[in-house]
Amino acid sequence: MLVEKRQGLVLVTGGAGFIGCNLVAHYLQRGWRVRLFDNLSRAGTEDNLRWLRSLDCSRLETVVADVRDFGELRRAVGDADVVFHLASQVGVTSSISDPRHDFEVNTLGTFNLLEAVRESSRRPVVVFASTNKVYGSMEGIEVDLDDRGYRYRSLQMGISEEWPLDFHSPYGCSKGAADQYVRDYARVYGVPTVVFRQSCIYGPHQLGTEEQGWVTHFIASAIIGSPLTIFGDGFQVRDVLHVDDLVAAYDLAVGRIDVAAGKVYNIGGGPQNAISLRWLVSFLERYLGLQMRLEYDVWRPGDQRVYVSDVRRAAEDLGWVPTVPVQRGIEWQVKWVESNRELFSRIEDRERVSIGW
Repeated sequence: MLVEKRQGLVLVTGGAGFIGCNLVAHYLQRGWRVRLFDNLSRAGTEDNLRWLRSLDCSRLETVVADVRDFGELRRAVGDADVVFHLASQVGVTSSISDPRHDFEVNTLGTFNLLEAVRESSRRPVVVFASTNKVYGSMEGIEVDLDDRGYRYRSLQMGISEEWPLDFHSPYGCSKGAADQYVRDYARVYGVPTVVFRQSCIYGPHQLGTEEQGWVTHFIASAIIGSPLTIFGDGFQVRDVLHVDDLVAAYDLAVGRIDVAAGKVYNIGGGPQNAISLRWLVSFLERYLGLQMRLEYDVWRPGDQRVYVSDVRRAAEDLGWVPTVPVQRGIEWQVKWVESNRELFSRIEDRERVSIGW
């Protein structure tokens, strides 16, 4: 299988970001050469890059460039055997305030990547990080509310890949268009692509904001003592997934590309790892022995009352299931944030980041 190949080359766009740096570290540790492609625009990426360089500089190549630059991207794709496309504008609110930037990074950047791959003689595997936001706000779905949060009335296993697409917000449109481009390049051009529609990912090296990375920012808010803004009523439910499990899914997809090529997978923690915002607040207050400073604001555009991934297709095709229980993963993340408290404080002071949902 391809994942057993040694001395192959992996390209990771957005490789200095949260998921990207964990993925880069994984492949470096497995003996691959890795080309990291990132414009280093997000807070924390330079810290992540320093960490990666401390692991193994001899097999790590860094390209500081932007996915909107087709020439740079084409050169980076060059001799790659596998491409993980993670570079993205990640915020719904940011997409509303600057939809052109959102489109150029998410849609045009992905198109540039696909064209670079199509022109490559090596025909690399392409794994694309999509989002559950492609399903929109799912307003028509029947949900109930109890003291644990919103839950589906009938979909006990969660949302499958067959659920109708309904792009909502510029972010949903840009990621959704990219999602469909990646899928179609497999059908039309025979490029071996895999799309992962990801739920809420968390883990080490995540420095999210109130727009993205909510689990870590709830934790950082509690530890630093910053006010936490909850958009909506706090009973929203999401299935959360530790980044180690996500990296394992990526790896399996590459190794089983004969099965996975051209397919879409909903990837998240599944029903057993579904939690509400209020649950996490309550857990952190008990675990840390403190009271968090909460503020509430209106619902954000396209926000789903509940989203839980049906991960059975990934289990069947890839032999993948989440292995990190949500409580254990959150305890790990609390320890990571505590050990990097100075970094969180520095970023908050520098950028006045609001920590929350």
